[in-house]
Amino acid sequence: MTDSTACLPEQLADQWDIGIAQVQLHVGDRLDDEQRFARAELLAAMRAGQPVSTSPPDPGAFFWAYQDAMSRGATAIVSIHISGRMSATVEAAREAAQQVQIPVHVLDSGTTGMSLGFAALSAARAAAAGADPRRVIEAAEYRFRTSKELLYVDTLEYLKRSGRIGSAQAMVGSALSLKPLLTVREGEVAPLSRVPGRRRALNKLVDLATKEARGKPVDVALVRFGDDERVLELAEQLRHRIPQVRETMTLEASTIIGAHVGPGALGITVSPSN
Repeated sequence: MTDSTACLPEQLADQWDIGIAQVQLHVGDRLDDEQRFARAELLAAMRAGQPVSTSPPDPGAFFWAYQDAMSRGATAIVSIHISGRMSATVEAAREAAQQVQIPVHVLDSGTTGMSLGFAALSAARAAAAGADPRRVIEAAEYRFRTSKELLYVDTLEYLKRSGRIGSAQAMVGSALSLKPLLTVREGEVAPLSRVPGRRRALNKLVDLATKEARGKPVDVALVRFGDDERVLELAEQLRHRIPQVRETMTLEASTIIGAHVGPGALGITVSPSN
């Protein structure tokens, strides 16, 4: 089990039998599961200046998801979620876990995005291979502790509005021509660099991803929010510059992440293969 901030495509989650708890999205007066919002709808609302915010899943949603897994024969559940410093999702999962009659191991990943997604995939693959819960947890922990999130945003305004800006607050007020590059450190958004101009910033993002790979076997995910004409070009650069890449994915960010990072954001996850 994970949550929708993991950015896992539905087909991939279904293939590996990964349950996805839906984080809640508020757009104007509407509140619903994030999967019920079209990205185009959210992008239009944000550009129009409508109020946008997010809420964790209700503990009841976790309870019924755990109950469903148990009814289908699960003898234990590993539930891996977005950093507790970014969301109360993991608290809701822990509350629900106390009411279930099989062991539910709730993990705070300390991260989000495809660092969380790759952790959930590794855990599910280990479980499918017959690993016991301890081994499944180890597979997840290895991924979310060694994966790196690298993020470009057009502006810090959306992170500031949502209260998820973390230590990147120090970058607020810099010249508009300087584009922020960010990461996730100690469970929250943290600054990496400021680069003049969007093109240079995206090239720097690829440089950082290449350096992070360190010539080792890695999986790479390129995640965007909104249209980006450079995404295929950047994906090709990553495949060329990281020769030991095992798996490359180009994905749409979850609308929850998009609500915090804003239109035009683009992230790269570098995750050592285990």
